[in-house]
Amino acid sequence: MEGRNEQRAARFDEAASLLPARLRRGALSLPLSVRGSGEELRLRVGQPMTVVVGPWEQPIPDSPDKLTPQDLAQVLEVATRASVHTALEQVRSGFFTVRGGHRIGLCGTAALKDGAVLTLRHLSSLAIRVCRAVPGAAEGVISSLRTAETVADTLILSPPGGGKTTFLRDLVRCLSDGVGGPPLRVGVADERGEIAALWEGRPQLEVGAHTDILEGCPKADGLMSLLRGMNPQVLAADEITSPRDITALEQAAHCGVSLLATAHASGVEDLRRRPLYRSLLALEVFHRAVVVRRTGGRRQYQVVELGDGIC
Repeated sequence: MEGRNEQRAARFDEAASLLPARLRRGALSLPLSVRGSGEELRLRVGQPMTVVVGPWEQPIPDSPDKLTPQDLAQVLEVATRASVHTALEQVRSGFFTVRGGHRIGLCGTAALKDGAVLTLRHLSSLAIRVCRAVPGAAEGVISSLRTAETVADTLILSPPGGGKTTFLRDLVRCLSDGVGGPPLRVGVADERGEIAALWEGRPQLEVGAHTDILEGCPKADGLMSLLRGMNPQVLAADEITSPRDITALEQAAHCGVSLLATAHASGVEDLRRRPLYRSLLALEVFHRAVVVRRTGGRRQYQVVELGDGIC
């Protein structure tokens, strides 16, 4: 357990290296237990820096009482190798990915063009999310999802921040590397860069040897592009949010591939209460669900046969 905590703390330290020196010292001086469980570093102009552990923010001792706009600007300078304008151009997705797979979310004054966010001026806050994979998250239930030659069409459910993307990533890795069956070609429509976290073409997170990633493209377009160009056996996408996503999944379902996707819901009944997801369930595109829950700081995974109770 101590070794695992040290590994997790090393990822935190890597994310903290993006901070300017006057902030980095406080972050790196946190106890191993906090660095091993810290999920985000939060920076707000005029406020002290905090660390997110579980659902709560904690103050960081030995950190300045009030952060300045220059503190936030320096984070971007380091994170983007002085190409700040490139990062700000990605703000329409709410964040950008840096080396190691860590994410930086930004808030400030939006500059619009044709009604859409073009960039941000006058940054007001910034969140550095520590990137951590959880190898083995899917291995405990893989036998309930795999068939003889492929995988059941599976929807992964949890509330925001509950771990559904983490589970999806590890499920992709398992299928791609042949855990529980033959290796499968997996195409990942990684619209927001959260699943593989590509950095200069290389996944920063383990997604398997037979996985092809299309990042930064809207899911609906990405799924169709992967289907046409990469001959996948499995298609995966994170976070179904629009009718267009559902239409793309329906089209893909008729093309002989298995589908994996995530949705915000605490369970199947919660899913059925939402009009968007009700229409998805009515199409019978997905046949199983994995419900991710946090209990006592640990994640639990429950496989449900959609419509027929628990597997």
